[in-house]
Amino acid sequence: MAFSLPPFGWWPSAIVGVALLASAVRERPVGQRALAGLLAGAGQLIVGLAWADKFTLLGYMALVLVQSAMFALACGLARRGPAQVPALAGLLTLAEWARDSWPFGGVPPGGIALGQAGGPLLGTARLGGNILVAALTYLAGVALGNLVVALYRRRGVSRSPDLLASCLGIVLVLALGLWGALAPDGGPPTRTDRVAIVQGGGRRGLSDLEVPASVVYAATLRATMRVHPPVALVLWPEDIVALTGPLAGSPEAMQLSGLAKRLHTTLLAGVTETVGSGQFRNEIVAYGPSGALVAVFEKVHRVPFGEYVPWRSFFSHLANLQAVPRDAIAGHGSGMIATPAGRLAVLVSYEVFFPDRGRSGVRAGGQLIIVPTNTSSYSSAQAPSQEIAASRLQAVAEGRDLLQAAPTGYSAVVNNRGAVLDRTALSVSAVLETSVALRAGRTLYCLWGDAPILLLALASALAGLVLGEFARRRTGHLPR
Repeated sequence: MAFSLPPFGWWPSAIVGVALLASAVRERPVGQRALAGLLAGAGQLIVGLAWADKFTLLGYMALVLVQSAMFALACGLARRGPAQVPALAGLLTLAEWARDSWPFGGVPPGGIALGQAGGPLLGTARLGGNILVAALTYLAGVALGNLVVALYRRRGVSRSPDLLASCLGIVLVLALGLWGALAPDGGPPTRTDRVAIVQGGGRRGLSDLEVPASVVYAATLRATMRVHPPVALVLWPEDIVALTGPLAGSPEAMQLSGLAKRLHTTLLAGVTETVGSGQFRNEIVAYGPSGALVAVFEKVHRVPFGEYVPWRSFFSHLANLQAVPRDAIAGHGSGMIATPAGRLAVLVSYEVFFPDRGRSGVRAGGQLIIVPTNTSSYSSAQAPSQEIAASRLQAVAEGRDLLQAAPTGYSAVVNNRGAVLDRTALSVSAVLETSVALRAGRTLYCLWGDAPILLLALASALAGLVLGEFARRRTGHLPR
């Protein structure tokens, strides 16, 4: 399961891993089922969340343990019975949703859906978002595991429910995969614009305390000089303009305004502003071709222990918090900003892992998704690779082209079908210039959201519990 995740990206290994988990919990008592789920979750998340030790090793270990416990609970509840295949898949899906939502608003990186961004299930995101991609991965694995075991044991009629449920599960996965490939994908372009993504480049694995803000800003300015007008939009990454006070009236504001006017473009840049002694704002600002400030968006979903510390007074006794001396102020709103370059759905770095943020911006009218990000503090390719996978899922789920900009990589262009059309290397200075489509159509996920899939997962889980208990009482020997 871990090796399906970026940067490995071996998507079939997730299905094989889930199949092995399904066979491990089959006909086992509750304690052994829970232990199997705990170990499987830990195996996936120790690898999938390895980037988190950059913040705090203790927090990383606690996060892995808490989120693995969700999979332990799911497997512990998966009783043997005629509905075990859909029930186990439903329970694992609910566990995936739980870790996307809690603690601290959820920590979706390392989730199994990310491993399918390069596989045939990617298209199903436009039907049900990340949660459907995860659900179908679990259903395919559980059905495969039970089918192989049932065929291997060859117990005839007594095994027919397993064979039938497994075959139906596989057929459902294939049918939804085909439907996802054919479903509405955002519609035809309403117009096409030429855009530029700017990546300043530099050494990775360093915090903002180790790299002066002026160095990052200067590198981005130099790279922007390579933009070839005319372009409708120039996208800078997150955190490029780091200020100790407000942007208004600052020399940087005059430079950004002048640059937008000189290029006759809409310039989007990531700005941080210190507020008092303990807070800061993380904003994306847009300057129009006239040089006027036309829009500001403040990041809504903050990174726990990266941009703010929950229960700071408590955690200060457990870890060194000097790397996070201030807490980001949480923004509000849909994420859509109206600019001369179009109506843009803005996802600031970590927000790209949350499908509801992309859906919010698109439902508010966003015609193009932009993802200004900053993963420069991670020395490996894991965090930026997972972010690219999340961007591909967002683009498909919302039916929008997507632009991602990072100071040291990866910056990328993704179309509404999830294909990465262009991508920079890590650390290099680069400018990506391309044409992107603005769209106004809605995908089924944009219309429905997560609710239908979660209800189906819950219904499957409850059916498994009820039918499993009924079968246990009738036969008197099935394990609890």
